[in-house]
Amino acid sequence: MFYTIVGIITGIAFILLIIAIFYNKFQFSIIKIDEAEENIEVFLNKKFDLIKRCCPLIRKSLKKKELLSDIDTLNVEDFNHFEFNDAMDKAYIDLFKVIDENEKLLKSKPLTAILDELNDNEDDLVASIKFYNDTVVEFNKLIMSFPSNIIRLIFRYKRKEFYSHEKREIFEILKEN
Repeated sequence: MFYTIVGIITGIAFILLIIAIFYNKFQFSIIKIDEAEENIEVFLNKKFDLIKRCCPLIRKSLKKKELLSDIDTLNVEDFNHFEFNDAMDKAYIDLFKVIDENEKLLKSKPLTAILDELNDNEDDLVASIKFYNDTVVEFNKLIMSFPSNIIRLIFRYKRKEFYSHEKREIFEILKEN
């Protein structure tokens, strides 16, 4: 009788230990994802501001009023992080397309200073997105694998999305039903 009670207590303690370990893994991943999202938001807002600062300089130099006009009407609150990132990527590509077509723009010191800052910000943004995506891979692996998927059910964790398509192929086979 004594050994049965000790066995049951040991089994329950072992199960609680496993639950605590995997719960902590989920919490650690969530904290890292939240931190990465905050960093990405800062870099996306900075990218938006830098592109907006470039536009008047380019318009003045090229004497074009319609250049990147959609950036002026863009409302940041209308987008989630993923959509805002896509919109900023499009604006970034369009901006550099205009600069490539008009190399005389590179003679403007204020514009080149903003472009340098924009390129540095882009490097930081790419690094933050990579950190986010790598952390989401860890989180989604926890969601899909045993025994952590039991913890997922208990605490109702859901799969997280990626910022780019680079990591999606990892989970093509493991799609949730």
